[in-house]
Amino acid sequence: MLKKNFFYAACLLLLGGCKAGKEVYMFTSFREPANEGLRLLYSKDAYHWKELNGVFLKPEVGSKIMRDPSIAQGPDGTYHLVWTSAWRGDNGFGYASSKDLVHWSEQQFIPVMKNEKDVVNVWAPELFYDDAQKQFVIVWASTIPFRFPKGVEEENNNHRLYYTTTKDFKIFSDTKLFFDPGFSAIDAVIVKEKKDQYIQVLKDNTRPNRNLKVAFANNALGPYSSASQPFTGNFIEGPSVVKKGDEWLIYFDVYQEKIYGAMKTKDFKTFTDITKEVSVPEGHKHGTIFMAKEKLVKQLEKRRK
Repeated sequence: MLKKNFFYAACLLLLGGCKAGKEVYMFTSFREPANEGLRLLYSKDAYHWKELNGVFLKPEVGSKIMRDPSIAQGPDGTYHLVWTSAWRGDNGFGYASSKDLVHWSEQQFIPVMKNEKDVVNVWAPELFYDDAQKQFVIVWASTIPFRFPKGVEEENNNHRLYYTTTKDFKIFSDTKLFFDPGFSAIDAVIVKEKKDQYIQVLKDNTRPNRNLKVAFANNALGPYSSASQPFTGNFIEGPSVVKKGDEWLIYFDVYQEKIYGAMKTKDFKTFTDITKEVSVPEGHKHGTIFMAKEKLVKQLEKRRK
């Protein structure tokens, strides 16, 4: 008993009560022309972001570019990364994993649209860990000419959202249609708002809209409600969503103005523009926000100086 009490006291003194280390927010990133690879931002408050120096993973698969890098952490602590590997021509996306965001597994090309010989592109794969089903969901946008009513978009730009699931990134479910909102849509992000309440934030890619909307479901895979009215202005892309206290922050690329904007919401129905309250490094492009131990971020800072 004395030994146990001594160990407990030592924990309190040396490790702050043996509690898990403090977490900070991290943001995956890339810079145009997208041939350098993965960059990372970090923040202690989810509002003000700093960039970690250097490139953490150089793309080697597909067309050897990296756009729209998306990270999700598995139950075992492994970080899984997927990314767009080409503007057009590829029938899949890139994948790699890491325990520390510095040392990465061998990169793989995941040909999720290999059975669609006419597919034009595979854009912005987005990872979501579905804790209810204990699997990863990967959603992306593809154009398959003449598959859907054309609307205002050209056949080679008429996107819909598709998905696959996996538990181990070795075996993937058959590719299926994820969401057809009745218009060309890209850049879909899934978040779990509460038990049995899932939100999809997506981009209406039709001209002249190109703005962000939301849809709701009781299951990560849907079916989702009709898309809402837009909650942003036009010429927006690349939404990234993070929970901060009892509010959700939605970051997005205001690409014509070459700035990052942000909205906050508690219910995904009423939104407040907080663009003037946030700061994002110049040149940052479409990524996802995730949590990491502060200790890890400090290690990354030291490695890149």
